[in-house]
Amino acid sequence: MTANPTAARGRVRRVVTGHDETGKAIVISDDVAPFLHESTARPGFWSNDIWRTTESPARISARPEDPTPGPRRQLPHRNGSVIRVNHFPPDRQNLDPATIAREFEALGNRAASAAARGPVRHAMMHRTETIDYAVVLSGKIVMVLDDTEVELNAGDIVVQCGTNHAWSNRSDQPCTIVFILLDGAFDADLRALLEGSGTPA
Repeated sequence: MTANPTAARGRVRRVVTGHDETGKAIVISDDVAPFLHESTARPGFWSNDIWRTTESPARISARPEDPTPGPRRQLPHRNGSVIRVNHFPPDRQNLDPATIAREFEALGNRAASAAARGPVRHAMMHRTETIDYAVVLSGKIVMVLDDTEVELNAGDIVVQCGTNHAWSNRSDQPCTIVFILLDGAFDADLRALLEGSGTPA
């Protein structure tokens, strides 16, 4: 096992704590997080779901069961959250529309793709109705927005507020990012603005 998610493909060590029958804090599992998604269209890309919650406040049990098995799901559950580690290889692929659609289908969120609605600055542009905390662990990457770009390096943190975006690794080294997605809802003014611009909210 390794604590470094870049050391081996998708092998992220996950330590989960809980309580014994007396209420004392214990470790209930210490192993590689088992849910690993890889993409045949983007060789070298992988995504490892670490944990999920399904309600707020999150229910805390003495010995929580692993909430990650099942079909790939990009979004958190309603009122829930998800934490995952994504590994982005250097950009090398020119993805056609059918491949892009399949990629978002594999995420369980085909409707998020901006490419399905017209020309985009990056093939994987998308929007989710979430607040996302993105922590760059290693490497560097460019966050692509509608009209702007921001280069990010190890240690940088992004707070993504439901914006249309993509991640573009233009370096010659992979980039690893921790994402924490919180289920959200656009406020009425923003939803009206997005719907008026032709960008589905």
